[in-house]
Amino acid sequence: MEFQRGLVVKSKAGHDKGTFLTVLEVKGNCLLLSDGKRRSLLKPKLKKIIHVAPTSYVLKDLWLTTDKKIREALKNFTQTNA
Repeated sequence: MEFQRGLVVKSKAGHDKGTFLTVLEVKGNCLLLSDGKRRSLLKPKLKKIIHVAPTSYVLKDLWLTTDKKIREALKNFTQTNA
């Protein structure tokens, strides 16, 4: 699967293992990720692609404008896909 801005991924490794995050930017074999809470838009997490599992859900750019909107979108995603 190709990684793109807005794609929801699940962390497979690290302190955030099992949490859902969204892709802000793709940098080679790494991703800049945010969950709107621990990892905000201003301080995204840099994580290697091998440490995340992609989902088939992509957030629209409208949902990637503020931390609050990202939290809300990921909360809705988690509730419907838990």
